Amino acid sequence: MDRNSGGRRPALSANREEAMVRIACVGIAVQDRIYTLEALPHEGGKYVAQQYREVGGGPAATAAVAAARLGAQVDFIGRVGDDATGAQLLAELESLGVNTTRARQVKGARSSQSAILVDAAGERVIVNYPSPDLPDDAAWLDSIDFSGYDAVLADVRWHEGATRALTLARRAGVMTLLDGDVTPQDIRSLVALSDHAAFSAPGLARLAPGMSPEDGLKSTKTLTRGHVYVTLGKEGCLWLEDDDTLRRQQGFTVEAVDTTGAGDVFHGALAVMLARGESPQEAVRFASAVAALKCTRPGGRAGIPDCDQTRSFLSLFV
Repeated sequence: MDRNSGGRRPALSANREEAMVRIACVGIAVQDRIYTLEALPHEGGKYVAQQYREVGGGPAATAAVAAARLGAQVDFIGRVGDDATGAQLLAELESLGVNTTRARQVKGARSSQSAILVDAAGERVIVNYPSPDLPDDAAWLDSIDFSGYDAVLADVRWHEGATRALTLARRAGVMTLLDGDVTPQDIRSLVALSDHAAFSAPGLARLAPGMSPEDGLKSTKTLTRGHVYVTLGKEGCLWLEDDDTLRRQQGFTVEAVDTTGAGDVFHGALAVMLARGESPQEAVRFASAVAALKCTRPGGRAGIPDCDQTRSFLSLFV
């Protein structure tokens, strides 16, 4: 079933004074099944979880929720099955202020799922099952007018969709942002299409094996005319300025409960701030704070702050 009909509706925002921007998040939506344990297993055996939750996940989908929470108008563009899981994923996104009319439900397909183990310190192990039923073809994105967006964010888990969306966005003169996480495909062509490529540490290491994050960024910068960043968890974020000066944003210290989705939330917040015209330095600082606050509550989305909460938090570090 194709949900590509109808228009956008305003995202839910707790701060109406923030500049409204329109963002498309292109990629995957996944049902996360989260098991909380005292410690992550290191060997085979039977373990008992202290808590269990089912929540929506996926890089682009969670980034979309973060962007909506920060006051943006957001469309999620991706594929789910027409099973109960797919319906639940889209309903949750809608309830969180994300427009899903441009998403596609594939007839007879299963939706993607992940099992996530989280320990008492908030660290996690993710086992993802990408549904083989969801077709890679992204030709249907041609029917979407990407010129209506201020920014297009794409994850790397749907390679064909990211390629198509970033290409169409660039043709329309719209800013592009890539979530450069780990994936089996070679993402160099996606980096080249990006005005901003923000890598996870493992994603950067895959492109620049054996290099330090600093050298990896410099190597990856040769692939694009845009900005490159790498997130380093609690160690913060590194990026290169236009003159290739290396910059660092230190991580914010919080009492972490669950780091699931922190990188996705960072990307959604980064997209919003860059779309509002903020400098990379200000955008990274703000996005880092949003991601840190998210980690103080369980689940990939429950702890995402709004703009007021984030600015209040940042005021403690002036």
